Amino acid sequence: MDQKLTLKQLQRITLESQGLLQTAPFGKGKKAVLNALEHLGYLQIDTLSVVERAHHHTLWTRIPDYKPAYLDELVKERKVFEYWFHAASYLPMKDFRYALPQMLDVKQNESHYYKADPKVMQYVMDAIRAEGPKKARDFESESKKAGSWWNWKPTKLALERLFMQGDLMISERNGMQKTYDITERVLPENIDLREPSSIEFTEYLVKTYLRAYGFTTVKQITHLKTGKIVRRNVNEVLESMLQKGKIQKVNIEGMPSVFIKSDLAQKAFSENDSNICLLSPFDNAIIHHDRIKQFFDFDFRLECYTPKEKRQYGYFCLPILFGDVFIGRVDCKAHRKEKQFEIIHLHIENQNVDIALWLEPFIKSIKSFATFNGCQSLVLTKVSPSKLTDTLKRAI
Repeated sequence: MDQKLTLKQLQRITLESQGLLQTAPFGKGKKAVLNALEHLGYLQIDTLSVVERAHHHTLWTRIPDYKPAYLDELVKERKVFEYWFHAASYLPMKDFRYALPQMLDVKQNESHYYKADPKVMQYVMDAIRAEGPKKARDFESESKKAGSWWNWKPTKLALERLFMQGDLMISERNGMQKTYDITERVLPENIDLREPSSIEFTEYLVKTYLRAYGFTTVKQITHLKTGKIVRRNVNEVLESMLQKGKIQKVNIEGMPSVFIKSDLAQKAFSENDSNICLLSPFDNAIIHHDRIKQFFDFDFRLECYTPKEKRQYGYFCLPILFGDVFIGRVDCKAHRKEKQFEIIHLHIENQNVDIALWLEPFIKSIKSFATFNGCQSLVLTKVSPSKLTDTLKRAI
């Protein structure tokens, strides 16, 4: 039987499942980082550093005492590994076997996107096996020696291909500098290395989305895992979970069918939340743009890849979530040498929420974020609508 829920209930369910309605929902310290990653399923890695990088920002949003070193330590401790989810990501080591299908696909497909010279790949493997873990720059210096028959670019391609096909893993990371090692030397001894069947892999995807978001749709699960077989498997797994009572189906007029965890369908949520979250554009909660538009009526697109003259909001805007409402976005930049955090343009789009309600938590949150970015002062450049400028400047 279909469950009756309101759109507001679905919003609260998914935000709580994402860890955005409570303070420290995953605990504190390094243990909270692992708890968060195992719950969310993955954490997208991004190189942009206008503000703190996406993977650190996403964790800081949910873990008040988060330190970037925690993530690096978990990689070295073999509790977290790097691979591909829908993009380059950190993943829980316990889910390693679900990366095997893609690794094998790369290995067996010579025409794969990650192409590399087999001789250079063999050289890289032999060097790491004999001499120990290496960074990409170690091969750069080797390629400059007299008599070298290869140069820097082929070794970079070889490292990427060997990583993508599972022969190499990233054993540690210092900032964006990765260290590669032979996979068998990185994996814990007790790791499950059985390749999952297509149904097992689909169950992993479905359960990951349900755990992380509270509810999901067929489109969300299949939006990057395409093909008739995948879609058929997703429908089969969802139908099985419906029959067992693990999930319930929800229909709201004008919305796609939603599948929600049964234990959340009857849960009551407080609506007295006044927390402000400044989300990374790559945050798990915001990354599925169609989903956010459908369920929160918030149209978000990252514009850093858009020509400057065509940008509507700014280079690297952060969505502003006030309780369960997206009230706007803020384009900002950490000027780290000057230790100054600039609010380039604050866009407040939801005029139905009284500024008296969100102003204080916003100022608290933006100051905390500035500190996280290594900045000691705030500067406000522009506000839309402009009538809010004086109020914001007085508060800052």
